[in-house]
Amino acid sequence: MRLVLERHLEAAAPADLALWSLRGLGVLDTRFDVTLKDGALRLTLEDRPLASVPVATLVAATTPEAAGAALGAMLAGVYETAWRVSPVLRRAGSDRVIASGFDEVFNHLDPYSRYVTAAEARISRERRIGQSGLGLRIAVRGNALVVVEVTEGGPAADEGVRVGDRLLAVDGKRLSAREPDRAAAMLEGPEGSTVTLTLRRGRRQRDVSLLRELVVPETVTWERRDGILWIQVAGFSVLTEQRIAAALSEGFDGGAPRGVVLDLRGNRGGLLTQAVAVADAFLADGEVARTEGRHPDAGRRYVAGGEDLARGRPVVVLVDGRTASAAEIVAMALAVRHRAVVVGSATTGKGLIQLVAPLANGADLLITWSQVVSPLGWPIQGLGVLPELCTSLGPEALTEGLAELAAGRAPMAAALARQRAARPPVLPSEVAALRSACPPAEGRPADLRAARALIDNPRAYETALRSLPR
Repeated sequence: MRLVLERHLEAAAPADLALWSLRGLGVLDTRFDVTLKDGALRLTLEDRPLASVPVATLVAATTPEAAGAALGAMLAGVYETAWRVSPVLRRAGSDRVIASGFDEVFNHLDPYSRYVTAAEARISRERRIGQSGLGLRIAVRGNALVVVEVTEGGPAADEGVRVGDRLLAVDGKRLSAREPDRAAAMLEGPEGSTVTLTLRRGRRQRDVSLLRELVVPETVTWERRDGILWIQVAGFSVLTEQRIAAALSEGFDGGAPRGVVLDLRGNRGGLLTQAVAVADAFLADGEVARTEGRHPDAGRRYVAGGEDLARGRPVVVLVDGRTASAAEIVAMALAVRHRAVVVGSATTGKGLIQLVAPLANGADLLITWSQVVSPLGWPIQGLGVLPELCTSLGPEALTEGLAELAAGRAPMAAALARQRAARPPVLPSEVAALRSACPPAEGRPADLRAARALIDNPRAYETALRSLPR
């Protein structure tokens, strides 16, 4: 609670946090009711008074530390009282009770702050830094459990496991297609432990022993096709920057390509530092992004300081309605710095940043404490990133947009100028008006054709590049 009071992007009164948190009890056991009246929080069970706690100590607290301590002590006492009298809460378990309280708190603050249970927190940590596992993924296919993904260089790949192999058993325990969750749980385990998989390929059945290790999911794939380097980034993990650098280095072997296409469609984000580093790979200097918040440490500027690994070649960034968070930062930075043309549709508009606070029970608290704004000052949150060439209005509009750019006219210039002038907080009506200029949509084959057309037509590319005014 101290962190919420001190760092959350939106200021909240301690008494309100207490009221909201205690309302979580009523979500689980509807017999509870809580009110804040005459300077006291009152908890009742079917209209029978259970607790009445004055909020004077919360009001008198002058620092987040003091308010957080008083608030924590107050809530602990009231929660304990409710726990003793409610079989419903005891059946739900303490973790669910805590989660319900935080859910109610964050429902009043923002859509991304949340309490993460210990089990979810472990999975999330593994996703951020890799995964302690086997380097494979299974799914139900027909009436069988089938390997659908094998990570290059992981334990499964090193032992010859292939996509399409059927999983029959784990450590001798037979599995069926009706038990995917059980199979996934059995495949998980601590780093350094061994597991034996029984696999079938065609008519051949064999046992494979695998040593669980840290496997970082591959987030970057690339190919050079028709003189263009196509790079797809699925997310931003600890190795994404290195993978991008390797793709650009290898993609330029044997001669520079005509252009580079950075495909961020469907990319839901990841590590902020990796997003900045990926943008830096295409920029030699200048500001990439900045963050703002109530806490002094929330205000930061991220500046490029390397070299343009794309060596000045034309760059097109593909986005869609599912491009979010860190991926939006990359698209925004390269567009604002006039280093790339963004093609596709309006992106998700997730520009809030969460700090991760580990809790004593193994859970995490995600608290929104800052928001990303462009070097020009407009926020990503709500607005998202608008493309210089829109593909979501249909094939005729796309053809017309390409023709306009080839003639030296930027069809999205007015919307982009209006976006540049926006400052947080942006009114919902303004957000809706701006996003309607190129409504969010899923990626489509037309995105690829549009990217190629821009690289093939230098005048259209240059016009699009200057669509967003400085």
